[in-house]
Amino acid sequence: QVQLVESGGGLVQGGGSLRLSCAASVNIFSFNAMGWYRQAPGKQQDFVARITSGGSTIYADSVKGRFTISRDNAKNTVYLQMDSLKPEDSAVYYCAAFVPGPAYWGQGTQVTVSS
Repeated sequence: QVQLVESGGGLVQGGGSLRLSCAASVNIFSFNAMGWYRQAPGKQQDFVARITSGGSTIYADSVKGRFTISRDNAKNTVYLQMDSLKPEDSAVYYCAAFVPGPAYWGQGTQVTVSS
C-alpha cells in the first residue's frame, strides 16, 4: 500500500522560508514523477511543482524562482524548498505520486504565511 506523509508546514512571516518533505512508503522510482499541489480555503486545488524520475522539474508560474523541488531517492523522499514566501502562498500543501497522472496523495500539511 502506498503512503505519502508530508511534514514541514507551519506559520512563517512573509519573506521567510519553509521546507516541506514527503516521505513515501515505497520506492519513488515506482512512479513517473512526484509533485506538490496546494489548496487554499474556498479555492480549487492548484499544481505547484513536479519532478520526474529522471530529475526534470516543472513549476507553476506563481512559484517559479521561489520554490525548488528535489528528491532523495535513497530516502524515498521529495522536498519542496519554499523561499520568499508570500501570504498568497498560504494553503494546505499535498504531495502526489504520478502514474502518470496524480494517483496517490498525502494527507496534506498546512502552510500559513503572515503579512
